[in-house]
Amino acid sequence: MKIPRSFVLRSFAVTAVAVMLLASYIRAQVANSAPAESPLQVLDSQVRELRAEIEQMRAENAQSRAEMRELRQELQDTRKLLAVIAPAAANTNQTAAAAENTPYGVNAAPPSGQTASNASGPAVPTDLAGRVQKLEESTQLLGSKINEQYQTKVETAGKYRARLSGIVLMNAFHNVGASDNLDLPDYAEPPTPGASQTSSGATLRQSEIGLEIFGPTIAGAKSSANVQFDFFGGFPNTNNGVNFGITRLQTASLRLDWKQTSVVAGQDALFISPFSPTSFASLAVPTLAYAGNLWAWTPQLRVEHRFNLADQQTLTVQAGVLDNLDWETPPNSYTRVAQAGEATGQPAYAARTAWSRPLFDHPLSFGVAGYYGRQDWLWSHYVDAWSGMGDWQIPIVRRLGLSGEFYRGRGVGGLGGAIGQTIVYGGNSAYATTPIRGLDSAGGWTQLKFQLTPKVELNGVFAEDDAFTADIRGFAIDANNFGPILGRNRGALGNVIYRPRSDLLLAAEFRRLHTFPVYDSASITNQVNLAMGVLF
Repeated sequence: MKIPRSFVLRSFAVTAVAVMLLASYIRAQVANSAPAESPLQVLDSQVRELRAEIEQMRAENAQSRAEMRELRQELQDTRKLLAVIAPAAANTNQTAAAAENTPYGVNAAPPSGQTASNASGPAVPTDLAGRVQKLEESTQLLGSKINEQYQTKVETAGKYRARLSGIVLMNAFHNVGASDNLDLPDYAEPPTPGASQTSSGATLRQSEIGLEIFGPTIAGAKSSANVQFDFFGGFPNTNNGVNFGITRLQTASLRLDWKQTSVVAGQDALFISPFSPTSFASLAVPTLAYAGNLWAWTPQLRVEHRFNLADQQTLTVQAGVLDNLDWETPPNSYTRVAQAGEATGQPAYAARTAWSRPLFDHPLSFGVAGYYGRQDWLWSHYVDAWSGMGDWQIPIVRRLGLSGEFYRGRGVGGLGGAIGQTIVYGGNSAYATTPIRGLDSAGGWTQLKFQLTPKVELNGVFAEDDAFTADIRGFAIDANNFGPILGRNRGALGNVIYRPRSDLLLAAEFRRLHTFPVYDSASITNQVNLAMGVLF
């Protein structure tokens, strides 16, 4: 390392001054031309001057060493930068030379089927500007991730974490044929004389809002709670009220989750019928709910336990008590009175067991379940409602899967069975002597799902619910049962769902409902439904 010139000059000057002072002292002693000072005084004065010069020289020397360290660090940084730039520059020169020797030229596009990266090798930054740009892009990415994580936080009055979720969903539809509900038909109806057989519209009342709270650990169990709403609770009595859906409670439950055991209390989905066909045309009511897909959002208390078996197999056992529902309409909008199931003074009982294991990165599962609830329909008219269910999920190959459910029961209109019919009256319902009969029924659905790409899926579903007409013919008539008695409801649908992003979906669906009343001709309703949703 070369010594700075300023350092050499300062050292030489200090040495020369010291020599001159010493020579002057000798001359003064020899000439003896002035009043003599004692040798100690002269020596003391010279020593002080020499110390001052030495301190100055030390300071200058320290400054020179600092400058040398800075120069050395700059040299090391320059060498590192040259080590990065030199190979890149060489590679660029080689590429340019090769491009000049090709028939396409330097700026020409590569041949069809050949990408730019294949033609010129991997992209390497050739200057400091490229490196700076990459650093800026990385900083922006990290900033966006931080902002995204910050946006997921929901402020609560308590100290526990909360998560807000939901979907803003718009459905546009076109119907051909009459049905029980314009925007979400469950079964077909005979056409009204003089009325049009086609209708179109749009709605956002199937949008949903959910909130989940993560609570403390209690006795080794993680506690949590959730509540979910939609806007399918009816229409206000005002102009254009069909567009002002009333908020409706879907589910609200509390959970305690141990490693292999869970306790759930609240209004939750029907755990003995855990699956539904995939559709964004029907969120406010599970898809094909009155065509063999049993469902209910009902208050319940249940316990679940999971047994881990060999080869990633799991056996799940569930059991619980439920609010004893029978599908009656409340007689009053504000005051609750006991309905047929609740009038017995006991809840409904349900249990389910299921086996599952992973296959093709999807669950392979089979489950069986049972349900029982006693009903009191006044005047000592009792009905024992029961049902047996089965469900399955079968991955056929990695992108193709089959799923579905089947049930056989009696008096389960409260779970959507028998097209929502629980009993039939054998005469005038106002008389105490009129006999009643719980409807026997059977039904189910099956779905074939094909994952065309990671963003596109296709679904095809067939479903049917059959109220046994042998229990009806010769016993009950329409006039005594508040409208036509339905014997069978058959449904089919096909849809395509496209998710360009994880929080955006587009869907198109065609649905066909074919309904058979017991004492009337069958009716058909077709619906085309276009859906667009943003999840949050």
